Amino acid sequence: MKIGDPTLDQLRIFLAVVEEGSFGGAARRMGRAVSAISYGMAQMEAQLGVTLFAREGSRKPELTAAGKGLLVEARTVADAVDALIAKTRNLHAGLESDLSLVVDVMVPGEVTAQVLRAFRAMFPTVALRLNVEALGAVAACLLDSEAQLAIGGPVLGDHAELERQAIGAVELVPVAAPGHPLARAGIEPGESRRHLQLVLSDRSPLTEGREFSVLSPRSWRLADLGAKHSLLKEGIGWGNMPRHMVSADLTSGTLVELDLPEKPGADYTLSALWRRDARPGPAASWLIDSFRDRLGDCTGVELSVRATG
Repeated sequence: MKIGDPTLDQLRIFLAVVEEGSFGGAARRMGRAVSAISYGMAQMEAQLGVTLFAREGSRKPELTAAGKGLLVEARTVADAVDALIAKTRNLHAGLESDLSLVVDVMVPGEVTAQVLRAFRAMFPTVALRLNVEALGAVAACLLDSEAQLAIGGPVLGDHAELERQAIGAVELVPVAAPGHPLARAGIEPGESRRHLQLVLSDRSPLTEGREFSVLSPRSWRLADLGAKHSLLKEGIGWGNMPRHMVSADLTSGTLVELDLPEKPGADYTLSALWRRDARPGPAASWLIDSFRDRLGDCTGVELSVRATG
């Protein structure tokens, strides 16, 4: 038997009958005559070669086994078409069809999660691509056209091709395990240079030769902030960390905040960045505002360019 192609209108009639529980209810919902609904269902059944509803006397139509089996697929098709129409309308209104975002590893993870959860509800038709990078690699994603919007630190914030809008800050604090020599009181100036410093390094070449908050000539360069955190807790060296990331460790005593004469901790200013030749659209602008709102209570962080201590 040759199976025909049901129309989208027939699929919508089918779903309306199921959801309203009757042909009359579907007719009222769709603003049509009951005869038009009955005809549409008969045509769909003829196209597919199956009976979708059991119709006996005056009883309400009940799905047959075939009808139940095809219900999920019918809803999937209708939902996909609705999404296509919604995205097309948004495109006409200037909304981005997709958006690539790169976020600095220093941004609190819960902030990013809250913003993106709200973004998904606000812009369900915008496909989002997320990347997490550190230091100059954040700006590199914009310059290489791998991202349309960045939430990053002060590295390359004044680059000629980029626009920058400050939206918050994260506090960086020097920490070490409680048994580390620098954890005691009365540290003399220069003593930090005699101990291994764990440094978050830049995976991009954009900040070659530039370093801030790196005090010790003895350093390990790590491209992963999580790995740095783990090594610090194991007593391997000292280094700056975002306060939000080590607050539980400071409370439990797993790590201690160092009182160094050089005061290497600092505020790591976070900014929204984008290319000057590609202004943010409605969805990107919403992200900028949302990150700024949620970062409003955050203060401080570790300032760096090529490498951050």
